[in-house]
Amino acid sequence: MLDYTNELELQKEADEVEQLAMTSLGRLIFVDLHCRHSNSLSSDKPSVDVVDSLSLAFENLFYMPFDIIENYSNTLHTLDISHNKFSRNLQFLAEFENLTSLNLDHNNIDDHTVFPHMPKLQLLWLNHNNIEELYPFVKNLYESIPNLRYLCLMGNKAAPSYLNGGTFYDYLQYRLYVISWFPHLVHLDDRAVTPEQRQEAKRLFKRPLLENLTENAPLPECIKHLHNKIANIFSKPTLPYKSKPRGTNTQKQPHRAVTKQVYCII
Repeated sequence: MLDYTNELELQKEADEVEQLAMTSLGRLIFVDLHCRHSNSLSSDKPSVDVVDSLSLAFENLFYMPFDIIENYSNTLHTLDISHNKFSRNLQFLAEFENLTSLNLDHNNIDDHTVFPHMPKLQLLWLNHNNIEELYPFVKNLYESIPNLRYLCLMGNKAAPSYLNGGTFYDYLQYRLYVISWFPHLVHLDDRAVTPEQRQEAKRLFKRPLLENLTENAPLPECIKHLHNKIANIFSKPTLPYKSKPRGTNTQKQPHRAVTKQVYCII
């Protein structure tokens, strides 16, 4: 009589791995490697099971494991690394060239975190991090991820609301300021971006002439580089003439400063 004890134990272990695949980093790697190995033995054709969504939430990570980058960087469209310890070490994201959706909720992202260039990313969740000042964080975010359509910053001090002691004026200033930077944004936090908000954002937070042109027409990299140097010297967030209320986290600058900046750039 044949002994099926070992075979039954292996099958039981495989079932447990499959059940917990999306919640345990170790098991996830094991399942993927196991499946790829099985397919390579059973057929000469490449596997049709391409992983395009991956969750590494609650894994206590502060860097991305090399195995994950090597195995998934070319196929992933959606990546959830929420509830970890990522801070300013995000250059690994440049390896995920096809990423369109990224969840970084509940990490240690702060004002000085700079994302790599990710032109395909359209959805970014940054809820409950350590972002306290909008400027220059939002400016840097736009330069790295210019095509964002969905952005969520709730739970940060830089995103005032009645939940963290901000007034309605603070909330409105914050919302319009962020909208002014992202021309493709259709949803911010828990609300859609309306045409009226887009128009008001452009009116309140005027941008340099050359910067507006780059959104609609491609320019040589040398001109963009020169513009960025000048903008870093002269540009500041432009707010209305009203005095800065309590809790506002953008800096006030008269409209005249913007006029001087345009002359310098031109």
